[in-house]
Amino acid sequence: MSKTTLKTLLAMKKNSEKISCLTCYDASFAQRLNTAGIDLLLVGDSLGMVLQGHESTLPVMMEQMVYHTACVSAGNDRAMIMVDMPFMSYCSATLAMKNATQLMQAGAHIVKLEGGRWLAPTIQQLTQQGIPVCVHLGLTPQSINTLSKYQLQGKEPKQAKQIIDDACNLTISGANMILLECVPQSVGKAVSKAVDVPVIGIGAGPSTDAQVLVLHDMLGITPGRQARFVKNFLAGQDCIENAIKAYVQAVKNGTFPAPEHCFN
Repeated sequence: MSKTTLKTLLAMKKNSEKISCLTCYDASFAQRLNTAGIDLLLVGDSLGMVLQGHESTLPVMMEQMVYHTACVSAGNDRAMIMVDMPFMSYCSATLAMKNATQLMQAGAHIVKLEGGRWLAPTIQQLTQQGIPVCVHLGLTPQSINTLSKYQLQGKEPKQAKQIIDDACNLTISGANMILLECVPQSVGKAVSKAVDVPVIGIGAGPSTDAQVLVLHDMLGITPGRQARFVKNFLAGQDCIENAIKAYVQAVKNGTFPAPEHCFN
């Protein structure tokens, strides 16, 4: 099977073929996810919560993201690798360039930044230098101290319009992908129609071009109460690999997310 690239994902969007994505933090799971047919691996700063046990993603350090990116890259042979840039690692275009370079050299194919239109100059500089960028909109976990809690974003018309406008403006600035987290499904649908780049959803409804979940959530091993958009795909399966295959199939055939996983 050929390697997944930006060109591959753009063609999938054009052909209305759903894109599957899961977080991944090590070589062993990278191999399993490749075998199961995952299109896109996200080395997420979510590792701060599911691996390190922190209450948020804020404590994750740049060197840790570089380390986990290298681990995932070592076990990957087909999927595209997207990597989160951790908290305050892209607060200026110069710092973003330095840190994104480290991630690309460790094996990333695209980096992900959280924020709105203020990211435009940084996106322009990164993409001009050959570093693809995904922009994370909606619920942005690195802003937890501003948001006060993890909650639905874009419910009010003004806020929904802001998310849609930001997605359009940032793709004009060069963003190669958009990730939407915890927004009404109407916003996920509107953004996916408004931009030409792939739109990844997590709690953004069934109309986005791709779906992503945190691996540990999808396997039902994250402790505590799970978010509405999470489904345990290991339930009813006899092994982890079959659970991952079930997730891929559900994303591809459109049965996930179901109405109970979406926000109105």
